[in-house]
Amino acid sequence: MNNEKLKSAFTLTGQTALITGGGTGLGLGMARCFAAAGAKVVLVGRRKAELNKAAADIGTAAVPLVGDVTRLETAPQLIAEAEKLAGPLTILVNNAGVHLKKPAIETADAEFAAVLQTHVFGAFALTREAGRRMVERRQGCVLFTASMSAMMGIPLIVAYSTAKAAYLGLVRALAAEWGPHSVRVNAIAPGWIASDMLDQAMRGDPARKAKIVGRTPMARFGEPEDVGWAAVYLASPAAKFITGVVLPVDGGAAIGF
Repeated sequence: MNNEKLKSAFTLTGQTALITGGGTGLGLGMARCFAAAGAKVVLVGRRKAELNKAAADIGTAAVPLVGDVTRLETAPQLIAEAEKLAGPLTILVNNAGVHLKKPAIETADAEFAAVLQTHVFGAFALTREAGRRMVERRQGCVLFTASMSAMMGIPLIVAYSTAKAAYLGLVRALAAEWGPHSVRVNAIAPGWIASDMLDQAMRGDPARKAKIVGRTPMARFGEPEDVGWAAVYLASPAAKFITGVVLPVDGGAAIGF
């Protein structure tokens, strides 16, 4: 295999990605990696200042777009606006999320529903609208940011775990339905990655932090770019026959003792 063929297998040149929650944390890490691989990136989030800062940091390949995935009725408009700004979407990354650290018996129905509204209902509405276009064009890749909490029991995050577990069903169902139309659907299950959300989850709980690091064979937290490069791979031509999978990026936490 020559070098040009190798490079073309992993490039995202000519592709356009929409990343929800793209202004900070894992979303920003993925956006940086996508742009470095040659893609245009549309950063979607609710906070205009953070989106503008992230886009300026990435450079001309990034476009900020204010949007709230929990407002389900705006999904068609959001997809249309993204394509107007950056061209036809070939990649959608459902990364927007909220966290709730609370004992299950103290979690109110409204709190539980709010977590699902962002992670599940918001992601599905956006995926449906982007998928409609991808299926018609017979080209596309959808990624969901899942979590280790979808695969193992973790206390105090029942709503978050439920939402992330729902992604596994979405990935498999959509991969089966859209595969014949050349649209791939996969997920990444990050382990414990350095981010504001992780800081929030670990705040005031040193024993929890020690337990996580202790069960991770690589004995550290990951970095947003670790997830970003995995996302680039799954969106690239190198993964053109991969669909319906959930890829752990966790330093071995899922198999740690």
